[in-house]
Amino acid sequence: MRLAIPRVSVRNARCVANEYYSPGAERAAKVNALFSRIASRYDLINDLQSFGLHRAWKRRVVRLAGCRPGARALDVCCGTGDLAFGLSRAGAETCGVDFTTAMLEVAAERASHGAMPQPAFLRADAQALPFPANTFDVVTVGYGLRNLANWQAGLEEMLRVAKPGGCLLILDFGKPENAVWRGAYYAYLRAFVPLLGLAFCGSARAYSYILESLVNYPAQRGVEEAMRRLGMSDVRVENILGGVMSVNLGRK
Repeated sequence: MRLAIPRVSVRNARCVANEYYSPGAERAAKVNALFSRIASRYDLINDLQSFGLHRAWKRRVVRLAGCRPGARALDVCCGTGDLAFGLSRAGAETCGVDFTTAMLEVAAERASHGAMPQPAFLRADAQALPFPANTFDVVTVGYGLRNLANWQAGLEEMLRVAKPGGCLLILDFGKPENAVWRGAYYAYLRAFVPLLGLAFCGSARAYSYILESLVNYPAQRGVEEAMRRLGMSDVRVENILGGVMSVNLGRK
């Protein structure tokens, strides 16, 4: 089932289109090029742009997942593996999938230094996951749904591979409902974060992409609506820092 959710207007976002963002058929190639470029510095810039808070937000997702030893977990768009490692430490048999080989290489290198059971990492398209239906107790995605050419298709795939009663959790940049706070937050993403990209990746546009992708994404309320339309239960949103970050939760 495809969900017809209106596109968010970008007329007031004041974003400058860049080489890494495309709403059309080229989206996957552009996102792959972006994350291939920044993979080696991805974790460092996450620490800098969030003042290290992204680590606490990911730990929160793992706690909300409530994994028990022996549970099966999937982290979609796993990047360098933060959520996958957290789910594995919680006792879940975990697989992380990502479309970008360079990000998976960083994740695999991190896994090679751990003594405990580590996640398996696999290159795969989040919009066509290579798993049977009803496979996982927990399915997560952190900062990835927004980057898909069709985020609704990605959400549907997450739901398909979850077991009945399984939990879906989506962590991503949000859209604060308070207009003043939202304006300040967008200004931060517009002005400061691209400077980090310029300083550490040699490209401001690699990180101005965040704001451009966000204004074209319905964020926590749009994802919440989609989860309800797909018939999920226990659907809710947990806002962080007044909605600048959010976790969407629901059960199959």
